[in-house]
Amino acid sequence: MSKPVYLAHNPTSVWQVPEGFKPVYSHAAETSGATRQLFVSGQFGVAPDGALAVDFAPQCEQAMDNVEALLHVAGMTINNVVKLTYYVTRAADFPALLEIRRRRWAREPAPSVTALVVAALARPDYRIEIEAVAAA
Repeated sequence: MSKPVYLAHNPTSVWQVPEGFKPVYSHAAETSGATRQLFVSGQFGVAPDGALAVDFAPQCEQAMDNVEALLHVAGMTINNVVKLTYYVTRAADFPALLEIRRRRWAREPAPSVTALVVAALARPDYRIEIEAVAAA
């Protein structure tokens, strides 16, 4: 599948996205001519064999692998993603999340992003959950 046609909206009427964040964040993403949408449920850092790393970074990498696998099954890639939502259980993990996002999913225009710190996820040992919306 090809990359969807979409525009990132970062108008001067809202706070400006800092240069270093432009590859990983847009305030809003508008699709045009999208014929298919894929809504990826929140993915945890659980490997296909059920294994779960203890630390945040490997859980984050695995959650991203899971999102990418679901995109692949639909004939899409990370380039089709127009919205990402990250749920983390510790604000202290945001720097690691940002570094991993930049390394793996940076592009311009970036999808719109919401990042939340939550008290807990479905299991107490889960450290991150990632939802995605893609269009093609």
